[in-house]
Amino acid sequence: MTAAIPQALTYMMGNPNPEKPSYGMVTDGDLFMFIKLLKQEQPQYDFSDTFSLFLLRQNKLYDVLQVLKRISSVMV
Repeated sequence: MTAAIPQALTYMMGNPNPEKPSYGMVTDGDLFMFIKLLKQEQPQYDFSDTFSLFLLRQNKLYDVLQVLKRISSVMV
């Protein structure tokens, strides 16, 4: 999953609306991680916790869906 982070950040840097934050998600099908990028003179990015569908007997799918819903409400 971490191999996808540089590619996701590269796509996010191409955001045509640099005044707004960019959001991304990387996954390997089990682990999910969200990225937020603020495109400024010195770009800043941050990562969410890693969510797993199978670790620790806790299905984090609902947590992942809540994050996606929140991002979609911000993007409108």
